[in-house]
Amino acid sequence: MTDQNISSPAADLRATIAGKSDAEITAFVEQAGVETVLNEIFTQMSARFLPDKAQGKNAVVQYDITAGDGMHSHQVIVADGTCTTAAGSERPATVTLSLSLPNFLRLIAGELNGMQAFMSGALKLKGDMMLAQTMQTWFDQS
Repeated sequence: MTDQNISSPAADLRATIAGKSDAEITAFVEQAGVETVLNEIFTQMSARFLPDKAQGKNAVVQYDITAGDGMHSHQVIVADGTCTTAAGSERPATVTLSLSLPNFLRLIAGELNGMQAFMSGALKLKGDMMLAQTMQTWFDQS
């Protein structure tokens, strides 16, 4: 795997993980530090938030991401036209998405279709499923 910066935009993330196995993706992220990589991704999500797309929405979206060293939970909090993120699961979640670290990266990079992942069991949802379907439009995907 190349030594690319995981904090790059989605296109760079796609290039970094393209054609890589789950084991290769996991090894790359573990080398960089799982929590370091996840913190950067969630910071980028907050920076790419499109408030006009989420107008009138208030939600806590929790991601439970399974990595080799265990479960990592992160929350995306959308309230009153703002988006913040936090490691952990402090707030009650409106919807929780549970998936493996490689599939999380594929989903974020646009390489994994959320509906197909859900139908195949690669993505598990708990809570407001309609919110899970619409929330990806709240973020700049470029």
